[in-house]
Amino acid sequence: MNKTFNLLFYVKKAKINSVGESPIYLRITIDGKISEVSTKRTVKPSKWNSAMQKVSGSSEECRSLNFYLKTFEQKVYDSYHELIRDKETVSSEALKNKVVGRGELTRTLIPVFQDHNDRMEKLIGKEFAQGTLTRYKTCLKHTKDFLKWKYSVADVEIKKIDYAFLNDFEFF
Repeated sequence: MNKTFNLLFYVKKAKINSVGESPIYLRITIDGKISEVSTKRTVKPSKWNSAMQKVSGSSEECRSLNFYLKTFEQKVYDSYHELIRDKETVSSEALKNKVVGRGELTRTLIPVFQDHNDRMEKLIGKEFAQGTLTRYKTCLKHTKDFLKWKYSVADVEIKKIDYAFLNDFEFF
């Protein structure tokens, strides 16, 4: 389990834009490792309250920006809990990538199956017979047909393959 997890909103005063506003960033710290995420929002440095980590003021614009920051913070917490629930490695970089939607590799069945068959083809005569490859190619064709018949899709994420999927495929 992680020892520390902390979030901190701050303004990068060194990056003031042409209208005198600075970008708001979120610093994610997990076990002493830091990652920074842009909130894609800007604020005048004089309106930023560092201690409260929010914009000072009661105008509609200030309330709206503070609400956005709270929502953004909740998204980070939700992503953090998702990583824990999915038993994935929780690090500041992994959390940042999950929040910004980067690095989400979705492995699907057909490319994995095709890669397997390509590797098998290279081992014909050494470890496997031609008939074995033929049966794997036939199984791949049946898999594609099954996906079209049962789910009306060309491919499926490997994470979605469960016992029911295998039973249905066997029946098919």
